[in-house]
Amino acid sequence: MKKIGAFILFFLLSLTVYANDIIDIAAKDTNEVITINANAYKNRLTNPEQTVEDANKALKLSTKLNYIDGIAEAYRVIGIGKYYLDQPEKAIENYLNALSYFTRNNNLRGEASVYNNIGILFRDHDYERSLDYLNKGLEIAQKINDTKLLGSLYLNIGNVYTRKNNLYMALKFYDKSFPIFQKRHDTINMIQCLQNRGVIYFKLKDYDKALSLLLEANTGAKAGDLNESVASVDLTLAALYMTKGDFKNAEKMVQEGTAYTQLVKDPKLDYDYKYTTYELEYNKKNYARAVSLLREIYTQDSVTYKTNVSAQMNLVEAKRRQEEQLKENERIAERQAYDRTKFWAVTVVAGLMLVVIGLLISNVKRKAKTNSQLTLLNGEVSRQKDNLDRINHHLEEIIDERTKDLQLKNKKLSEHSSYLSHQIRGPIATLRGLINLEKEGLVDQAECLDMMDKCVSEIDEKIIEMSDMLHNPPRV
Repeated sequence: MKKIGAFILFFLLSLTVYANDIIDIAAKDTNEVITINANAYKNRLTNPEQTVEDANKALKLSTKLNYIDGIAEAYRVIGIGKYYLDQPEKAIENYLNALSYFTRNNNLRGEASVYNNIGILFRDHDYERSLDYLNKGLEIAQKINDTKLLGSLYLNIGNVYTRKNNLYMALKFYDKSFPIFQKRHDTINMIQCLQNRGVIYFKLKDYDKALSLLLEANTGAKAGDLNESVASVDLTLAALYMTKGDFKNAEKMVQEGTAYTQLVKDPKLDYDYKYTTYELEYNKKNYARAVSLLREIYTQDSVTYKTNVSAQMNLVEAKRRQEEQLKENERIAERQAYDRTKFWAVTVVAGLMLVVIGLLISNVKRKAKTNSQLTLLNGEVSRQKDNLDRINHHLEEIIDERTKDLQLKNKKLSEHSSYLSHQIRGPIATLRGLINLEKEGLVDQAECLDMMDKCVSEIDEKIIEMSDMLHNPPRV
């Protein structure tokens, strides 16, 4: 018995250790997913191809673990990588996948982050659609009080207003976001904010303020190896130097920015640099070179590109909504089938329960009736027992009384017997003596008859007297 107890204890301890090991391994794996996604996101401005590659690794691992938030974040980071690779249709497809998983897991921060990313995606193509998504994200970020997300959303809303040429509204949102980035020591977004404010002041023709902000952003981006940001800032600096007539610095910025653009492989930035190079050559009056660049540029018309990209993204979004609706319809159909099955199962169980309850109630009633009858019978038995006790007690009294009466009668019989012996036997003995005397002729016949008559009379009196004593005994 002790051996069995020891074995069971050892088995339970082993099972506990094994379960703890599984939990530790799962926690380690999910932490690995989080780390891979975080590193992939950091590379977005330096090497977006690496971002996509790393995020796909995170997606495979989190799918294997069925780690929903990891799957959602991996899709989101893949979308970000595709955005920086200027593949908006693939970007929005991944964003919508991420949104679906975040929504399913009730991850509000994840949802708000995806709304922010989709808002950025529409920023250059559909301003109102972009603001709609960004405001959805802003509402959630305010609800959960996520300052990091609030800073990013303020920044991106400002970017949309910049493109709408509502410059003061843009500055208002940049001024909201910049203190948040400073407080969080978020260098990347601080650089982005400096760059965007520089663009605003450039458009407001405050060139000195714009140049100061853009150079600060450029220095910070280079220090952080943010190739995308360097290329973007250089583009604005080139335009600023051209406006000021400083073609030497403008050309320097174009050359530097083009080199960084080739590193990040951003087709849109490449297009913008070609157009800026055309403007530079035109302003420098190198018309032959400018015309050559112009032919190359207009093979891809910016308006058509803008319209087509927006339409393609809308198509992807509509397709996804349709797929989601089909899935929802399937889920509803499955739920309805499940509900029907559940309804009939519950109905059958309820029916069986009613039958069981009916049987239980009937059984209880029978038991109650039986108990009632038993109670009555017990009462009757008790009453009969009491009656028997009383009768037995009365019988004892009667027997005592009869015994006393018999004892008295026996005493009387004994007395009568004694009386008979003395009172009756005397006359009888006299009669016998007389009879013997008469036989022998020793007595006169008449005298004998007379004496015999007296004896008989005496016997008769004694008998009457005895009979009276027997039938009417004296009371004691």
